[in-house]
Amino acid sequence: MPAPAKKLASDKSAGANGRRYPRFAIDARMQVRMFQAGEFQNCWGRTTELGQDGIGATLTGELETGEIVSLDIPLPLSPYPLKVRAVVRYRDGLRYGFEFLTLNDAQREIIRRVCEVLATKS
Repeated sequence: MPAPAKKLASDKSAGANGRRYPRFAIDARMQVRMFQAGEFQNCWGRTTELGQDGIGATLTGELETGEIVSLDIPLPLSPYPLKVRAVVRYRDGLRYGFEFLTLNDAQREIIRRVCEVLATKS
């Protein structure tokens, strides 16, 4: 079961830090699938924050900014892991920020509802 969420301090002024949506703390194990050195590889990580347009995580593998990956993210309110494609937007050591790509309406709605729930726990 994920740890209780807390609204991140950086969310106090979402517009000031360039984010379209606030981020909320979330702790869940996730899997990342990427194509490197001519083959598909997997690594694991822990989510750190979630917003309607992206997610932050600490990973066991190494990715490059701009790399396109597939994410499997178990989320509250969803009976199965959310499977999405994302682009690596930043890297700071083992911490990464991903922007979701091509979300369908159902995926977008699940993420929106999860963010609403996380917001009430902050």
